[in-house]
Amino acid sequence: MSHDDLKHGGFKDRTRIDEARERLLDEVSPHARTEHAPLGSADGRTIASRITAPNPVPSYDRAAMDGYAVRAEDTFGASDRSPNVLRTGEEIGPEIAARVHTGSDLPAGADAVVMIEQVEELGEEIEVFDAVAEGENVGDAGEDVAKGQRLYEPGHRIRPSDLGLLKSVGLDAVEVAERPTAAVIPTGEELVQTDPGPGEIIETNGLTVSRLVDRWGGRPTYRDVVTDDREALRAAIQRDLTKDLIVTTGGSSVGERDLIPEVVDDLGEVLVHGVALKPGHPVALGVVEDTPVIMLPGYPVACIVNAVQFLRPALKRVGGMPIEDHPTTEARLGRKIRSEPGVRTFARVKLEEEEGERTVEPTRVSGSGVLSSVALADGWVVVPEEREGIAEGERVAVEDWEWSA
Repeated sequence: MSHDDLKHGGFKDRTRIDEARERLLDEVSPHARTEHAPLGSADGRTIASRITAPNPVPSYDRAAMDGYAVRAEDTFGASDRSPNVLRTGEEIGPEIAARVHTGSDLPAGADAVVMIEQVEELGEEIEVFDAVAEGENVGDAGEDVAKGQRLYEPGHRIRPSDLGLLKSVGLDAVEVAERPTAAVIPTGEELVQTDPGPGEIIETNGLTVSRLVDRWGGRPTYRDVVTDDREALRAAIQRDLTKDLIVTTGGSSVGERDLIPEVVDDLGEVLVHGVALKPGHPVALGVVEDTPVIMLPGYPVACIVNAVQFLRPALKRVGGMPIEDHPTTEARLGRKIRSEPGVRTFARVKLEEEEGERTVEPTRVSGSGVLSSVALADGWVVVPEEREGIAEGERVAVEDWEWSA
């Protein structure tokens, strides 16, 4: 793609968001690197190989109730009016019962447990007022998990409940996919970290994106700001070609200082420049030496929208992680959302309660530089390309894009 095309062509004919994402993901392959993670640090990680249970759970027959372990045949015929009398002891034998508690190992010779509520203790004897069947109130070995049972397949994202199950079968570590690496490079000669003077702006995009990378399961490297200089930008890209992904913020449009797409195209190839979404159409996607490069716009809201749409799925794919849908909340729209046909719009909204009904109020559709409009929102409503807005009163889905998975 020529530099003139990069400066002008992409924005005359913007790529649909689904096509742009597909072009990017065509360049992304799972890295296939794995490591063993202790269970204590495996929450949220992605399983890399099939896991089967090395041990059954429980590993022994156990009492499922407090009471007395018995031979079921010794209780046959017992009733409130005519209880069976059994002796108590440590070992089970004909007409001998042993005291057990929930979870206790079932004594050899026993095949059932009489609940304590159905027993009256009389010194070294008990009266049993209810017959039990063989296996009643007993948890068999392997009842929870059988030895050799398949538990999880590759690609499963580990949850806290999974950790408990893995520990119960005797595992203390699990093979997981390595967290994919991403270099986050903020660009712009106007950016400073603190105390901005006239014409200067505090750098926030790099911080936000690096934390999103971490939340989405990656391992970010948050670089220092790189100024708007071709050679400096070129060196910054080349430095991080060992990463799984490179993410830049700022300098992705068609202005005089928007140099990143040209630099990437000189080093590799720009796949997409300009996407039909709002806010944030001046995003660019490319690849350099097999390393995908996601060039996010400098306006904070545009940066976040594009990070969710492109960086998140690319990071998930390279790390072999499942790409899960964001959770949504259904609500009635309190005011019309306006949008442009052919453009996918992400309208920032606030959720409210009105007369017992959940409603949603648009806060902004435009204003991609107003960071508070997304940071203080409850999510966004996605208006598809084929719609020209959403009418007041319609029920909509509020997408919680900041959900951690």
